[in-house]
Amino acid sequence: MRDPASSPALAAGLVFVASAAVLVVEILGIRLLAPYVGLTLETTTAIIGTVLAGIAAGSALGGRAADRVSPRLLLPVLLAAGGALAIATVPLVRVFGSALRGGGDAAALVVALTALLPPATALSAVTPAVVKLQLRDLGATGSVVGRLSAWATTGGLVGTFATGFVIVPLLATDVALYALGVGLIALALVLGRGGAPWSGSVIGLVAGAAVLGGVAVAVGAPCDAETRYHCARVDVDPQRPSGRTLVLENLRHSYVDLDDPRRLELDYVRWIGDAIDGMAPRGEPLDGVFLGGAGFTLPRYLLATRPGSRARVHEVDGELVALARERLGLRTGRDLRVVEGDARVTLAGEETGSADLLVGDAFGARAIPWHLATVEYAREIRRVLRPRGVYALNLIDQPPLALARAEVATLRAVFTDVALVSRPSAAGRPAGGNLVLLASEAALPRGARSTADGARTYGRRAVERFAAGAEPLRDLDAPADQLLSPTAGSNTPSGTAAARAAAPPGA
Repeated sequence: MRDPASSPALAAGLVFVASAAVLVVEILGIRLLAPYVGLTLETTTAIIGTVLAGIAAGSALGGRAADRVSPRLLLPVLLAAGGALAIATVPLVRVFGSALRGGGDAAALVVALTALLPPATALSAVTPAVVKLQLRDLGATGSVVGRLSAWATTGGLVGTFATGFVIVPLLATDVALYALGVGLIALALVLGRGGAPWSGSVIGLVAGAAVLGGVAVAVGAPCDAETRYHCARVDVDPQRPSGRTLVLENLRHSYVDLDDPRRLELDYVRWIGDAIDGMAPRGEPLDGVFLGGAGFTLPRYLLATRPGSRARVHEVDGELVALARERLGLRTGRDLRVVEGDARVTLAGEETGSADLLVGDAFGARAIPWHLATVEYAREIRRVLRPRGVYALNLIDQPPLALARAEVATLRAVFTDVALVSRPSAAGRPAGGNLVLLASEAALPRGARSTADGARTYGRRAVERFAAGAEPLRDLDAPADQLLSPTAGSNTPSGTAAARAAAPPGA
């Protein structure tokens, strides 16, 4: 390979590749960490911030190293180190993620600093080293630096789009990182051929990468299937051979009994089931729309308890639907239809006044996706419901229940009657954990109220007092993640159909 100093095109190619690799590591790192630390605005921010810190550190350290060591010798080492460290992210995340699981946002930052900061730093040091080689005429400094900066930025853009639209759909996260690391090491070997002074270092890095890859294989992946949006696992209930629990990232999302679709294991699912039971005389068919599929527990419950009903499920993750068919006994057809896509978009395709029941059970990790929690979206839900239709919304929060209060205020701004189902605290007020909100343009059916699993249903007046002073969430002001109590992650959402801040949109 020609010396980068003699080829502007080759120099541009090196900074392009290195910068693209940094963004690939960042986006894949978000997916790699999610099973251990969850996927919230805060954890995503910690990961992005860590990689940006690596870019800053690499730029500074790379420039200083290039002034002290010949860049011709430095570049192969930086590329090889970046490749080995990219491979190392997999075992490091699995080891430290397992050790710090449940540690919240602080754990996310620690794991990100351990696994993602080193490769981002090494790869970001490539650009200043290449700049040093290209600066042969001080009169052209601005042109050289500007051109290489532009190529570095272009590489980052290509790495971002390639990861989201090509790499993630085609490759598992660990395989993609291994391939990236091997490619960078191979580039280093070609770039520095004949450069004996650094060959031992690269051989050592290659050997280290091989060992780390073996460690990752030994530790094992935390999921059975990696979909475009989730690390998914299906666990068999040891107490009930027909029971299956669907785990997405680090949270239980659904429990399905393969032999009995009427069985509702999780308490808040039972509360929504009671609302379905109390909406109309027993056995009368209903038309239901479900935002978030996951294990499809409630749609199947509706069809089993009310023959002749129809269920339309909006789920963003088509691969998750395939997993439900393969491992959770899902059968779709005329009575149970799946609409793939973001529910904020796909709900617009539902006919006005076409549903008796609409269930919101979509989650971005532990929070309702903000764009599915606003007044504007609640109006769209009201449009789809029939005049006496019921909207049942599952959410998670812990005291002081700021998110729950804001969402109650949001629904009260759109619907005539709003109720809340929750376990009561010692003082008789709604406690933390899962809460179910019920809303309707008409008076809510009395039979829709639940006392199952120690729950209490708070009616219109109690809900009004509960939400006093809370502001409704609107499209231009919906800080759902920030309102959510940090301790709410210990709870277990049931469905998933929505998106996260720096990841592909969901629902």
